[in-house]
Formats: sequence, C-alpha cells, structure tokens
Amino acid sequence: MFDTLPLEDRALSIFVVSAVMLGLAIITVAMRCFVRLYLVRAFGWDDGLMLLALALFIALTVLCMLGPLAGIGHEMKDFKSLTSLEHALLVWWLGQMLYLWASAVSKVAIALALLRLAVKRRYRIILWTIIGVVIAIGLVFWLVLLFDCQPVSYFWERVTLFKKGKCLSTDVLLSIAYLYSSITIVCDFSLGILPACLIWGLQMTHRTKAALAGILSLGAIASVAVVIRLPYLKHYADREFLYSTYQIAIWSIMETGLAIIAGSLITLRPLFRWFLDGSSSYRRRRRSGPSGGKYALSNLTANASKPGSHEPRYWRPDVGEESTNVVVTSVSAQMGQGEGDNSSQEDLNPTQASRHKNQVSVHKTFVVSDSEHY
Repeated sequence: MFDTLPLEDRALSIFVVSAVMLGLAIITVAMRCFVRLYLVRAFGWDDGLMLLALALFIALTVLCMLGPLAGIGHEMKDFKSLTSLEHALLVWWLGQMLYLWASAVSKVAIALALLRLAVKRRYRIILWTIIGVVIAIGLVFWLVLLFDCQPVSYFWERVTLFKKGKCLSTDVLLSIAYLYSSITIVCDFSLGILPACLIWGLQMTHRTKAALAGILSLGAIASVAVVIRLPYLKHYADREFLYSTYQIAIWSIMETGLAIIAGSLITLRPLFRWFLDGSSSYRRRRRSGPSGGKYALSNLTANASKPGSHEPRYWRPDVGEESTNVVVTSVSAQMGQGEGDNSSQEDLNPTQASRHKNQVSVHKTFVVSDSEHY
C-alpha cells in the first residue's frame, strides 16, 4: 500500500469535483432509467450506452478521488518515496485511459438519442458522421496515450533510475491533444446546434420550439468544459507534471460528467408529467389505453320515423324496416397520441394521422333482434 498525502489545496479541489459530479451523474442516469423502463417503456441503444458511459465515469471518478491521496495535485517535494510517485503516475495514466472512453461513449449516446428525431436524410448523415468522428478520434488518441512509452509501464516507472525505456516527445503529445480537443469542440457544438434544425419544421409555437431546442441542446454543454480546458494543455510539458495539470483533471471530469448529466436530462420530460399528474393517476391512464380516458357508449333503438344520424338504420342500413326490436351499441373514443404512448420521440415528429385530435372510432357494433336471422 502506498503512502497517502493530505487532501488540501489542488488535491482537495480534484477530490470534491469528482465526488460532486459522480453523485449528480448517478442521480440523473437513475432518473433516465426510471423514465425509459417504467414510464415510457422504450429502453433503447442510447440508454444502454449512457449506462456504459456512467460505469466508465464511476471508475474514472473513483480513480480521481484516489489520485489526490496518491499525490495528484501535489508537488514533487511532498512525496515521501519514489514508490508513491510511481503510484500517482499510474493512477493518472489509468485515469486518462478511462476519460477518453467515458467521454466518447456519452457523446455517442447523445447523438443516438437525436437520431430518433432526425427525419431528413441530411441530418441523419450529419449525426452518423459525428458518431464516426467521435469514435475515431477517441480511439486514435487512446492508442497514442496507450503506447506513449515503450514499454507501456515506463510511463510511471521512469522515475526509477535503473528502468529503461522511451516516450514520445511532449511536443508531439501536445499537438495531438490540441487536435483532439479542437475536433471534440466542433462535434459538441454540432450536437448543440442540430436540435434546433431538427425541430424547426415541427408544427408548434415559436416559444415551444425555443424551449425544446434549449432542452435538447443541453447535450452540447460539455463543449464549454473542453474550451476552458484548452489553455491548460500546455502544462503537460511542466516538470511539476502532477501539480500543474490539476486543471486538466478537473475540466476533464467536468466535461464527461456534464455530457452524461445533460444527455440524461433531455429524456426526463415524461418524469415531470408523472410528478404533475400524480403517479397513481398516471398508472391508471397507462392501463386504460392510449387515449388515457374512458370509452363512450351509445345505445340506439329503432322507431318508425325516418332514419337519421341517431337511428340504428343510419349505422346498419342492412336492417330492414320490419325489424323494430333492434339495438345498435357503438363504442367510440377520441383518437390521438396519449400520455401512455410508447414513443421514444415524445411526439416530436407527428404524423399526418396524429394531427387530428378529435376523431371517432367505432370499435364494435351489435344488433339485437327477435328475428333468427340477422
């Protein structure tokens, strides 16, 4: 077991940010799973990927909370032995490996969620391009960092004099890091702008469009953390590496955590309706069917008058005039999308049929007669 260092100054900042972001991410993803599994009942690939991103983020934040105890955020003079310094470098190396995948998976999950709303081909092409670029740059940068040193263990063992190996120059790593961050910013801002384009053609008020675009664009809030982190990348080349890069650690955690949190918040609209309407009434509406209400029954009996819209023969012209003991029972309901629908799209892409809210559907018609032949 390595020697632990006190949680103070920069080390304490890393620990607190990691703990707070971990708690918020777990809460929001748990609410997302509740909505998708219980309320909407449409758990999709994006939800599964967000759970994977959360698992990677949990591992990352645990390392980032252990890292300050191991020495991340401390100066070289604070370490009591070379073994403790090796452990601190090892934790940093593992953390950057997990960060790349947690960040990439969370952004792919956001893009897949937006694909549900993308009807036009050009928007789907853009989203699939973003997914491909995020995966590609994440994989390339991960391989660069993985094989930064030869052998791989030389990254944290280089503080020991008798260990032999070599690492890439810091200038090369900085160039790749700047390229990765720049492409990430472009992808994140694209994920923020695209929702406004997706809902622009929908039939709703401008106020509703603006609010909905704002909610869906939350998934790009992680780009703010990437922009803030950009000026601190130069500290990779500092001699006091673990001490001077604490801002990189903090904003990397913020970037991934905000992506997971914002990507989960955009799925919580049904949860707000569930709270406003009450959980028991919501469940009753789900059991009662898509319309969420009762079916209207209507009994019509025959008479000698001329058939009109309220006469049985209006609905059953095959009934003869001699049939007087006739009862026509019709069951009708208001059609349209109800709150219990299983749509993952939240009716953001309404079809032509769903635009007509007030329609009548005759579900069953019965004819009761004293005749043996109906």
